[in-house]
Amino acid sequence: MYPEEIVMPMKAELTDYGFEDLITPQSVDAAIQRPGTTLIVINSVCGCSAGSARPGVLMAVQNSEKKPDYLATSFAGFDGAAVSRLREFLLPYPPSSPSIALFKDGKLVNFIERHMIEGRSAQLIAGALMQAFEEFC
Repeated sequence: MYPEEIVMPMKAELTDYGFEDLITPQSVDAAIQRPGTTLIVINSVCGCSAGSARPGVLMAVQNSEKKPDYLATSFAGFDGAAVSRLREFLLPYPPSSPSIALFKDGKLVNFIERHMIEGRSAQLIAGALMQAFEEFC
């Protein structure tokens, strides 16, 4: 578990822009079961989360004509029970943080794993998400 003083500013990078903070398994269940589209970011302390994932997600949400109905996030290594529950919905994908999941009517329709984030720019992540938004939102 990461210390709160390290995690909270990284959480705020998304929650300050309207992302719901999923901190319990029940909040994960409620977020995924909503009708419509829900984008969930599994946040992380790593450099690829700071340099590509969080900025890319924000860029996509701010610049896409079509957007998910709901935005949410949970933090790996901090919101343990919530992330564990979320990962059940991501099977058969292995645990991956950071990662970005798009659900539509409770079903996973798009997933960007860590290996698709590492070494890529925020602009590339945003472009991939905007394509997913166009298709599913």
